Amino acid sequence: MARDTAQPIDVELLESWSLPSSGGDKSDRGTVLVVGGARQTPGAVLLAAETALRVGAGKVQVATVADTAASLGVALPEALVEGLPALQSGELAVAGADRVVELAEAADVVLLGPGLRDPDCADLFLSQVVPRLETAVVLDALGTAYLTGNLDGVRHLAGKVLLTPNVTEAAAMLELDEEDVKQDQLGVAQRIADKTGAAVLSGAEVSYVVTPAGECWSYDGGAAGLATAGSGDVKAGAVAGLMARGTAPERAAAWGAWGHGDAGRRLEDESPGFLARDVMRAIPAQLARLDGGRDRR
Repeated sequence: MARDTAQPIDVELLESWSLPSSGGDKSDRGTVLVVGGARQTPGAVLLAAETALRVGAGKVQVATVADTAASLGVALPEALVEGLPALQSGELAVAGADRVVELAEAADVVLLGPGLRDPDCADLFLSQVVPRLETAVVLDALGTAYLTGNLDGVRHLAGKVLLTPNVTEAAAMLELDEEDVKQDQLGVAQRIADKTGAAVLSGAEVSYVVTPAGECWSYDGGAAGLATAGSGDVKAGAVAGLMARGTAPERAAAWGAWGHGDAGRRLEDESPGFLARDVMRAIPAQLARLDGGRDRR
């Protein structure tokens, strides 16, 4: 049953939700596969993939358009980068779907959506991928276009799927007016969770984490400067990386929202003009400050 109010995501809550160990072999800390990007937006998958590594994922793979794969491999030498066919527009082509499913078989978490630019192309591509996945999934940004008119599309992944739509994407998923979503962001997140069977991380100035069981939490401690290009890619990479380490989707969402927001707040104290990559580099210290780097195995 849905709640009218949300429990705050604060130090007390997160200390009761200790993160899994970040020690041990890289294989013990999980593999994240990031799928997305277009010819014009390679930075989105770069930010998401690097953030996943920085929050403790053991390995990262990136599947993106072949045009940018080589340069991404140089920018992120720690990752395996797979080039996929692209449409003339620069979007991922359906011809690459089979390869993504193959790569997903060796991943602990698949992050779908960063850098996708066209909702119709995203839906077409992901409709050939998501139904065939069995591993944990994060659907981010225009990856959520796959669920518009298809809200049951991730029910086969119940318990291991997280949706991270912003206000615009949440409105599209439920085919609502964006202004209506802004007026009831918690209620909309609850509706999405109920209709999809997925955990949800959504919101604007306030971030809400909601489960299909009606549990809900909120975080309102971020900074205005987080409304910058690439910030959402960083947050998505953070939650995917934490899930790869073995954190439940809703707990990864709460830790990710807090780490992202707290990093932004601290950066804003230092400079009014910080970038998404600055947030990416600041999140690990925030997580370690609270979790203490203790061995959680």
